[in-house]
Amino acid sequence: MNGSVRPIVSARGVHKAFGAVRVLEGIDFEVLPQQVSVVIGPSGSGKSTLLRCCNGLEVADAGTIEICGEKIVHDGRLLPDIQLNALRMKVGMVFQSFNLFPHLTVLGNVTVAPRKLRGMAAPQAQAAARELLAKVGLGHKADAYPATLSGGQKQRVAIARALAMQPQVMLFDEPTSALDPELVGEVLQVMKDLAREGMTMMVVTHEMGFAREVADVVSVMDQGVVLESGPPAQIFDAPQHPRSREFLQAVLTRGGPRHAATATTTTVQTELGDH
Repeated sequence: MNGSVRPIVSARGVHKAFGAVRVLEGIDFEVLPQQVSVVIGPSGSGKSTLLRCCNGLEVADAGTIEICGEKIVHDGRLLPDIQLNALRMKVGMVFQSFNLFPHLTVLGNVTVAPRKLRGMAAPQAQAAARELLAKVGLGHKADAYPATLSGGQKQRVAIARALAMQPQVMLFDEPTSALDPELVGEVLQVMKDLAREGMTMMVVTHEMGFAREVADVVSVMDQGVVLESGPPAQIFDAPQHPRSREFLQAVLTRGGPRHAATATTTTVQTELGDH
């Protein structure tokens, strides 16, 4: 990596435990501006915990995490709430579950944060939201309520909602794991479009086809450590670590890279509440 470019996300010596279970074991990790960094690995490897530590949803026990130029955590101390909330406005987060407000329309869901947190006037927020909904292919659903949407549509609304805050980086935590297989493609297409536009992205996923096609860097995690990182071709075609080879063989031989999402759903359980 180019040492002259300051990372958007930087983790150094990060440790995290839940009781006696050690989840992250001295992680060093970074994401450069306009880079798509994809983290893969088996269930329980710690990848979702790492991502959540990057947004302060989990507090690392030791080490330093810097995001968007600010230290979000240093040796177990999280930023004060006021600074943390300000920093989170620069960091978009998309979860496995959609977390939409059921009593608000799609337009209301996308505009609520810019209006409440950024003080944006309602007409301006609505105009920006309609542009974002068109961007994710849901311009015609602005007045619909979440209960009427498919899972894929809900997740695309969640992405538009995160983008409405004009973040510097987007964090995705298994964004397709809760979707039926036929709905996965529409969400991945939105993410591919964001990548082509230069959005900085850190993606925890079991979608091997997406990782191979879109990632600039793929990192393989297992047992709380990063086994190896590199370009997709290197990781998928010539992994260096024996555990990486074992994991990828188990995933990719069940239908090949194009169908790896389905294979991984059955062989590597999704990391809901990943430790």
